[in-house]
Amino acid sequence: MSGSYHKISLAGVLITIGIVFGDIGTSPLYVFQAITGQGANLSRDFVIGGLSCVIWTLILLATIKYIYFALNADNNGEGGIFALFALLKERNVKWVVIPALIGCATLLADGFITPAISISSAVEGINNINPDIPVIPIVVGIIIALFIIQQFGTSAIGKAFGPIMVIWFSYLGYLGAIHVAKNPSVFSAFNPLEAIRFVTTVPGGFAALGAVFLCTTGAEALYSDLGHCGKGNIRISWGIIASVLVFHYLGQAALCTSEGFTLAKGATVFYSMVPQNQIIFAVIIATAATIIASQALITGVFTLMNEAIKLKLWTNLKVKFPTDHQGQIYIPFINWVLMLGCLLVIWFFGKSEKMESAYGLAITINMVMTSLLLVVLLYLTSPRMKHFFGVVFLIFMFIECIFLFSNLGKIVSGGWFTLILATTFFSLLYLYYKARELRRNITEYLPMTAVTPLLEAVKKDSSIPFEATHLVFPTRSNSHDKLDLTVYHSLFMKRPRKAGVIWFLHLDILNQPWGVHYSVHEVIDGTCYYVSLQLGFKEEHRIEYMMRKIHCNMVEKGELTNESVFECIKDRVGKVDFKFIVLNSRVSTDNALTAFQVLCVKAYRFVKATGLKPAEDFGLDKTNVEVDFIPISVTTQVNQELTEDFEDYSATKRC
Repeated sequence: MSGSYHKISLAGVLITIGIVFGDIGTSPLYVFQAITGQGANLSRDFVIGGLSCVIWTLILLATIKYIYFALNADNNGEGGIFALFALLKERNVKWVVIPALIGCATLLADGFITPAISISSAVEGINNINPDIPVIPIVVGIIIALFIIQQFGTSAIGKAFGPIMVIWFSYLGYLGAIHVAKNPSVFSAFNPLEAIRFVTTVPGGFAALGAVFLCTTGAEALYSDLGHCGKGNIRISWGIIASVLVFHYLGQAALCTSEGFTLAKGATVFYSMVPQNQIIFAVIIATAATIIASQALITGVFTLMNEAIKLKLWTNLKVKFPTDHQGQIYIPFINWVLMLGCLLVIWFFGKSEKMESAYGLAITINMVMTSLLLVVLLYLTSPRMKHFFGVVFLIFMFIECIFLFSNLGKIVSGGWFTLILATTFFSLLYLYYKARELRRNITEYLPMTAVTPLLEAVKKDSSIPFEATHLVFPTRSNSHDKLDLTVYHSLFMKRPRKAGVIWFLHLDILNQPWGVHYSVHEVIDGTCYYVSLQLGFKEEHRIEYMMRKIHCNMVEKGELTNESVFECIKDRVGKVDFKFIVLNSRVSTDNALTAFQVLCVKAYRFVKATGLKPAEDFGLDKTNVEVDFIPISVTTQVNQELTEDFEDYSATKRC
């Protein structure tokens, strides 16, 4: 795909259909099954009222909220709840971190369930052919294969899956047409009064809203996958997809309200629509489509976590870019955690009908958080229209809160599972965030003018042995005028570090895929240099190789020599030695931490353990790296009184 986020093309639309609409596009497999209570509620008022709620949910939430409003709130082409957080953070709205972390946690929890329920609901159709065929092993095999192929990138997957989704949506439209033609009275569901009547007067209508909401699970992907496909391609595609989905739901309602229709035990509304001679084809195409439904969620989670890493809300993880498009990412750690989570859901719940009770609650909370952040952003960016936005988003919040209260009834029957997951994820995210706030309490940098006299003094001190010819400190400082306090501590606060040349290396990742650029600033002639190294996001982090090459370039220009500081090996070895010092800070034991702060520190260390090791983060050879642990003070220090009980200098006096 093109790097332009707004370029519209036929290929872009096809890839968008393959990546974005899988989740929301396969909801017909289970929505009416859940609304009718597995066929227990097939009265006309119930079915038409439920259908009206489905139609207006797709119009109001998926179309107006996400397609019209949310897609305009991008952060450098990226979408999702963290894009909103980043935009509000720039405007110093501090409290927004809480809804952002809640939204992230609930989407991660939903990621455990979406692939399991989507694929299970499709594969279970095979029992219409042969009831004795075991479903779970097939579902497990598909899920494992799906997560294995993630490493090849969503662009390749989109090209392969796009045509399949076109067939799937065409088939949905076909099934809807043949049943609407037999019972066109279902068009009355477009009247919003039918939805209001369903919620307020039809027995069991309000409780069924939790099932109605399943029609819009996946709407978050319309926004979070913005960086993969671009708003133009998403909007054009959604116009087609939404029409097909509504028409198909009309067909399902037409079937359910047709004279004499009943749902046999173990049968589903969707597969009851399928002519008997097309069952095998329907199972195959539905299974393929649900694989893509899972893909939409997985790519959304990758994007979400990549944004979290950029915003320092999670530790650095290995992020791979399978294509030259920066929006196409693959995060191995998240990929395998999601896979294990999906397998856990299948093992625990077994059938898709049991998963429905755990599905939807978390994503409802996510939608409420997105609405909250979106209205605040629109209020700040367009103050003249604040009253309009206030009214519109009060409507959205009202509708979503109704869905949320309806979904609360699922807690006992299975919603507790997603709540536990979401609470766990939120706790880790929040505690990690609070721990980083503690770090921000310390002085991060010192002026370089305070460092250079000490560097010169150490270099002249003959009593201090050389540690290396070239000593390299990766630094977070983006300027040659200042230095990390932790680097200063490592240089001088223990045994002073002495080297022929000391390098401070700052690494930046560029938005373009390829290219390596650098600049060198002289701190002390022949003794200390600050290097700014910029790498394309697909470039390998061969830091030692690059530093040696920069050194060679400076030798060729006569700015440095190629001699070792160790006399015994001068002119006897081909290369001079380089040593890299990677710093790892630890809260000092003399900090007076509260119980909550201790918990934050422990959570911080746990989260850091899931990420890249310091040497791996900088792409360094572990055999040539020293990790130096630096104590830092993040709060007031312990003030502990000492009482001297006895003092005797008699031996000294006798001497």
